[in-house]
Amino acid sequence: MADNFGFLKTKRETFSYRPVCERIKDYNSIVILHPEEKTQEQSSRCMNCGTAFCNWGCPIGNYIPEWNDHVHRGRWEGAFLLLNATNPLPEVTGRVCPALCEYACVLGINDSPVTIRDNELAIIEKAFKEGYIKPLTNIKRTDKKVAVVGSGPAGLSAAYYLNYYGHNVTVFERDEKVGGFLRYGIPDFKLEKYIIDRRINLMTKEGIKFITKVAVGKDYPVTKLLSEFDAIVVAIGCRVPRDLNIPGRELKGIYQAVDYLTQTNKRVSGEKIDGEIIDAAGKKVVVIGGGDTGADCVGTAIRQEAKCVVQIEIMPQPPKDRPSDQPWPYYPFVFRKSTSHEEAEVERKWSIITKEFIGKDGKVNKIKCAKCDFIKNPKPEFKEISGTYFEINADMVILSMGFTSVEKNELIENLGLALDNRGNIKRDSSYKTSNEKVFVAGDAGRGPSLIVWAIAEGKNVAKEINKFLMKNI
Repeated sequence: MADNFGFLKTKRETFSYRPVCERIKDYNSIVILHPEEKTQEQSSRCMNCGTAFCNWGCPIGNYIPEWNDHVHRGRWEGAFLLLNATNPLPEVTGRVCPALCEYACVLGINDSPVTIRDNELAIIEKAFKEGYIKPLTNIKRTDKKVAVVGSGPAGLSAAYYLNYYGHNVTVFERDEKVGGFLRYGIPDFKLEKYIIDRRINLMTKEGIKFITKVAVGKDYPVTKLLSEFDAIVVAIGCRVPRDLNIPGRELKGIYQAVDYLTQTNKRVSGEKIDGEIIDAAGKKVVVIGGGDTGADCVGTAIRQEAKCVVQIEIMPQPPKDRPSDQPWPYYPFVFRKSTSHEEAEVERKWSIITKEFIGKDGKVNKIKCAKCDFIKNPKPEFKEISGTYFEINADMVILSMGFTSVEKNELIENLGLALDNRGNIKRDSSYKTSNEKVFVAGDAGRGPSLIVWAIAEGKNVAKEINKFLMKNI
């Protein structure tokens, strides 16, 4: 390392954010990157530890100490080459990854960890700015054709590496634009969509073909897919949202988070909206679910000028410090405050069971709740605490409780894909499904997970498909 004692001289300093009073008036990115000199200073905190657990903590195996060293020495292009060697979407992970690597950072044992995610974003943005990143045009082609169904992080990662191996890749997307959950599930204030377009333009120049507004299995027959392609990757995500089947669920004004965020993203980008407009303006909003997606709904409702926002969660409030049963270098479940929670007076409630939606004239106007205890053993369950009923006023309710399984659509049915006991696509250790030519990557097989894991699975499935296609050559 350029400075083996940098971590003793420099304290952790993350990127700053635009002022709240300014950023809540638009959907532009809230992040302000460091000047290059500051990033070089922060990268000096990487301490040349004997075993780089950050690399272990990263599902895609980023060469973190190595590119931190390059950044500190001012060798930005070298840092980019190392980053580009492992991660096809660093401009995404640098913005929305929960940074598993930082929780595995050795320095984090008794100090604040290195700003790995910030440094990663600084590297890739420098690469785009300076032109270090260029499309690969000298790829030696095979005669094999691969279809990737779904253009989210797993699909894009699989397409990137399959194309790198020389295969002819076509990506199918049922929505109007490419990106899947990256485009439609994450607000622009966290991930502006020009970032996705910039990467897609690069992949297109490298030879990958994108076909949008086509639902494979419905608009594009599976028989045609099987006959035209030598292998198929199903990367359609895990998109069936968990619902809350309690009295009053039929009332108007109750929406799934994915529908709310998808429509908002389409409105911001100017896409056509069919049906009811979901808007929090002037409403008392309750978000049910305390995760990152729930926080995204909070930030979106604030930008739509909701009257007030309350966020409730059935689980107990996580501890502020790492629990003893989640030791370093594992990723801990601790209390986190999103940037969205800093933008308004957002009341957060924990250990809350939602009992009933109460309405007036067919529209929700209250939620009946109760406090609960979470019992871990012998079987995890929530036990309602008697006599703790209370009500929350709500003109609009957003259900953000995660996802349960893949959509049982024509694609899965016509391909004859077997499902596992969770309702996701069954696969073996090589990502192969019950259909010999069909592989699955990302949440469609793994279940609901992180974007960085989807990217890792895209990389891994590409490797397995390459073996499958080239085994007799």
